[in-house]
Amino acid sequence: MLFKKKRKGRVCVIGLDGVPHSLLKDLVGRGVMPAAAGLFQKGSLQRMKASLPEISAVSWSDFMTGKNSGQHGIFGFTDLKPGTYDLRFPNFLDLKAPPLWERLSEQNKRSIVINQPATYPARRLNGILVSGFVAVDLAKAVYPPQRKSVLEDLGYVIDVDTVKIREDPSFLWSELSRTMEGRKKAFDLFWKEDWDYFEFVITGTDRLHHFKWNAGGDTNHPDHEKFLDYYRKVDDLIGEIAASFLKLTGGDQGLYFLSDHGFCGIKQEVYLNSWLEKEGFLRFAAAHPRGLEDISDEAAAFALDPNRIYLNLKGKFPKGSVSASEAGPLKDDIRQKIEKLEYGGQKVVRRVFDARDVYSGPHVPSGPDLIVLSEPGFDLKGSVKKRETFGRSSFQGMHTWDDAFFWAVEDAGPGLAISDLSDIVLRNYS
Repeated sequence: MLFKKKRKGRVCVIGLDGVPHSLLKDLVGRGVMPAAAGLFQKGSLQRMKASLPEISAVSWSDFMTGKNSGQHGIFGFTDLKPGTYDLRFPNFLDLKAPPLWERLSEQNKRSIVINQPATYPARRLNGILVSGFVAVDLAKAVYPPQRKSVLEDLGYVIDVDTVKIREDPSFLWSELSRTMEGRKKAFDLFWKEDWDYFEFVITGTDRLHHFKWNAGGDTNHPDHEKFLDYYRKVDDLIGEIAASFLKLTGGDQGLYFLSDHGFCGIKQEVYLNSWLEKEGFLRFAAAHPRGLEDISDEAAAFALDPNRIYLNLKGKFPKGSVSASEAGPLKDDIRQKIEKLEYGGQKVVRRVFDARDVYSGPHVPSGPDLIVLSEPGFDLKGSVKKRETFGRSSFQGMHTWDDAFFWAVEDAGPGLAISDLSDIVLRNYS
């Protein structure tokens, strides 16, 4: 223990998936999260931009590598098989830039990473990795693999059962408790080991917001107190981790606290492929398309979840109809039209980014051509089966881009983005 206390460069990162800066400040101000409030008084809580698109698969990849999608190769939870319209699900083996703990492994630093999204299947590192969402098999989610049995003995589960929750939303509360209990036991166990870098991510916050966002802001909602009680449990765990770090190191330097994107309530889901089709940019060869494989060779563009638009380029796609010289004017045309989209007199689109202005690196050509950022409340989707542009599902909450948060002892400076954080963390080891 004396050796551990004297060691320099020890870092602990606490991640709260999908927790907006605005909500966190509100809960702290209302006295719901006293442990977080105590931390914030000792450092700098900053609002931060997430990735584009603002989803966990990309944002956490930006965080762990310090790179953008053009450099690390992850553009979404789904992607296209090269040269086809077939969907695939990129995983951790597709990440083309090293996460920060692999860089630390090269320095003989030992890392313990618990429930990190976008790290399935688990890759080798000097330490322990427990993959988070979207891990599907605990046997492949743990490195080294012999730690799997220990986690099973703790009752550790990767995620809540979203299928059951969709069938019965009240099931969410017991699932959140079950996963939180397993996370806490894993923390208690692994914290006692020898490490230089420790990361602990809670994803139940994201699940809570997707299914029960309305309960947080409505004091008359029947689940309002349950919403707050979950955050009280999160706060208790934050307090335990912060106190453990303070005891171990004697200070708060090297302790970090962040989210990967913000959240807000949903007014309407917006189906981009339906809009593209109505505007004449997209055509299908079938009246009821099964997927993008039924696209027509007259189609100029199509969309993938959550807000990515691809030009149907010649040479890139088998039914490509758009030449390189036509790409620029086509992007301008799509941008100008979709920026005028309204629902009930409300503006739907906040901004349309040219992907080449967002991404840099060798993998840019594999990604989308445009990224559509919506106004809060309009959740952009890539379904090819929706016939109407607007609709609703069971989700109550959606992700936002510029309302993530970051806390550290020292201010990180203006214009903070999640891809800046790995360099901030690694400075502790230089």
